[in-house]
Amino acid sequence: MSPVENRRRVIVFGLGGTIAMSTTSTGGVAPTLSADQLVAAVPGLSEANIAVDVVNFRQVPGASLTISDITELAEAIRGQLADADGAVVTQGTDTIEETAYLLDLLHDQAQPVLVTGAMRNPTLAGADGPANLLAAIQTAAHPAFRNHGCLVVFNDEIHAARRVRKTHTTSTATFQSPTGGPLGYLAEGQPRLLNHLSTRTVVPAKPGDDIRVPILTVGLGDDGTLLRALTGHIDGVVIAGVGGGHVPSRLVAPIETLAATVPVVLASRTGSGSVLQSTYGFPGSERDLLARGMISAGYLDPLKARILLHTLLSANCEAATISQAFGSAGGYANPETWPWPTPSAKDA
Repeated sequence: MSPVENRRRVIVFGLGGTIAMSTTSTGGVAPTLSADQLVAAVPGLSEANIAVDVVNFRQVPGASLTISDITELAEAIRGQLADADGAVVTQGTDTIEETAYLLDLLHDQAQPVLVTGAMRNPTLAGADGPANLLAAIQTAAHPAFRNHGCLVVFNDEIHAARRVRKTHTTSTATFQSPTGGPLGYLAEGQPRLLNHLSTRTVVPAKPGDDIRVPILTVGLGDDGTLLRALTGHIDGVVIAGVGGGHVPSRLVAPIETLAATVPVVLASRTGSGSVLQSTYGFPGSERDLLARGMISAGYLDPLKARILLHTLLSANCEAATISQAFGSAGGYANPETWPWPTPSAKDA
């Protein structure tokens, strides 16, 4: 078989973002470059022996993407992956930690989906977009990453969508996985998988923008005004509590009232580590709140917990199924208790 016939194939879906921005006539930068232009500007791609097809899917800043956009993207990827080895999504970094996790929950195929972008736009010295895009294409084409769902590639690091967070406003090393670390790295243009995901969590759903799931971050002296204002206007809520999952005692009663009507998920605003289950026993502690009907997010940070809850609600899940799914995805229950059958990464 000739090298051309043996080439692996990757599809790049462009959504806009900093990686695709250029200077505007009124100042600043905005998304203008097509996915074709981004791919054409990547040094070394022609030597990688990877065939690349391009889909110009959206051209918006990351902050303007919607749940529906990503649901439609997941469907578009599903429809074009039959003859490809993987897919790459380029987008704005503002929401990568959320869009990647939503894609991970919706993507049930073996081929990996890699999400990437840039912190330095193409008008700046040392723009990181071309290097990130090349690394993402190389990783998407590599057979070791089959059945790993959606991953984020940035700064030559490979992160699981369920773990990765944007941790800095400008650094090119902004994407980190505080709980678990990267799954792998790229060295000399070769993706290297060092840590395997043992399970995947896929939800049979098509989330839209009609479900309302806010995040309420608890602060010092919080009197519950915002919490009370939510009642009757939401489908679920994520409470980003302090520390291991705590709130001021004055919030306990309104939280219990709210939890009797909609799913209320307890996460930690710290961004890493798990919500506790049985350490503290004061009013507003994790023991107290979980006993009053709140659902633990476990290791999921508030942004990830919101995406999971939104997706579960869009699938019309009952309370028991929501709790079961959070136990598995949050890492405090047996992974095999995930409510739906999904491919296993260890079988890849």
